[in-house]
Amino acid sequence: MGFIKEFKEFAVKGNVLDLAVAVVIGAAFSGIVKSLVDDIITPAVLTPALKAAHLSNLSQLVIPGTAIKYGNFISQVISFIIIALSLFVIITVVNKLKKNEEAAPAVAPAPSKEEVLLTEIRDILAKKA
Repeated sequence: MGFIKEFKEFAVKGNVLDLAVAVVIGAAFSGIVKSLVDDIITPAVLTPALKAAHLSNLSQLVIPGTAIKYGNFISQVISFIIIALSLFVIITVVNKLKKNEEAAPAVAPAPSKEEVLLTEIRDILAKKA
């Protein structure tokens, strides 16, 4: 029974749930970025190059006489750059928000009863000396 209890505690920890949400959101975000690259950016950027090469699709870019499709590689590089840039922007914004929260001055906690009494004793002894 101890194993099941430990597994349950592990599975419902905040970090595990946060990670699960991040994976799901990441998969959805990946679909959005893939569509952005494949459907918007790649055609916009490469359409003139494809027309000049008399091609209709990026995957038709191959090294003549081989099966090497460098067009697909270019598409994946563009996808990677957009994903990396997106994550960089998101992380930068989150870090700035965290800095703003940390920059707020912390209010010093009120002294404890013991500190107040010791301060009074110190002041009385200083007056007598």
